[in-house]
Amino acid sequence: MTTPESQAFWANQRVIVTGGSGFLGRNVVAALHERGATVTVIRRNTYDLRREDAVKRMYAEIPATMVIHMAAIVGGIGANREHPGSFFYDNLMMGALTMEYARQAGIEKFVSVGTICAYPKYTPVPFKEDDLWNGYPEETNAPYGLAKKMLLVQGQAYRQEYGFNSIYLMPTNLYGPADNFDPRSSHVIPALIRKCVEAKQRGDSEIEIWGDGTPTREFLYVKDAAEGIVLAAERYNDPDPVNLGSGMEISIRDLAGHIAEATGFTGRFRFDPTKPNGQPRRQLDVSRAAERFGFRASTPFPVGLRETVAWYLEQISVKG
Repeated sequence: MTTPESQAFWANQRVIVTGGSGFLGRNVVAALHERGATVTVIRRNTYDLRREDAVKRMYAEIPATMVIHMAAIVGGIGANREHPGSFFYDNLMMGALTMEYARQAGIEKFVSVGTICAYPKYTPVPFKEDDLWNGYPEETNAPYGLAKKMLLVQGQAYRQEYGFNSIYLMPTNLYGPADNFDPRSSHVIPALIRKCVEAKQRGDSEIEIWGDGTPTREFLYVKDAAEGIVLAAERYNDPDPVNLGSGMEISIRDLAGHIAEATGFTGRFRFDPTKPNGQPRRQLDVSRAAERFGFRASTPFPVGLRETVAWYLEQISVKG
């Protein structure tokens, strides 16, 4: 529930949201509107944030007090393997330019939304923010993860030299209605939902899944992630990075079983160990977010998964 203090805070905020038309961004924008903030959503066809002239023009044309930077080039393991160079360059340039010219424009607060792909490949579970620099990220998504990690370095350096108020948040794997279900670039939950639904429609008895099924992941419902970002934007002003997660851990094998049940697919899964597993384990220590700005995920995974499946089935029934 929004407090009078929160309403007063947001009533005075003019917020630029990069990536505001994306999966997470739409939910963040909705949460900001609910709180009474003035919001401008940045779209690539208006301002290409990889270009210095476009970023300078954006700040000249849009008066703002805060930036929530979520614009990113993202994808699953396959997309990261195919496009490591562009994933690195595009994400690095968008972040560096957007923050630098925010500083020059006198923006009061910069919220960087990073990624847990920045963590080392072999991070002790649960991942604690203090472990962020204790190794190299998992190879398939290291270019993306390191490009986004530079926002943390840049923000801390700007705070030290210029007194710039920049915070850095690391959401875990997201899922929910309106996720990306394109098999060329989707992440594991929407990819498996689509595979299960299409296999059921065709009467297939088997689905192939990359890897051996043993890696674990943590999932955060997208509306919970948006709530965490907005809470941090309002309440958090420290240089330390912060995990945003649910604290759950589930193997890909068990996840596939949950999705099969939710979609009604009754066939079997064939795991392909010749394909990459990605990071071996992933679960976050979420205590810092709770302690520093009061965020705790509230959507149980089975509930969020059912809502995601229901949304996808509704979309394909409309198209069909």
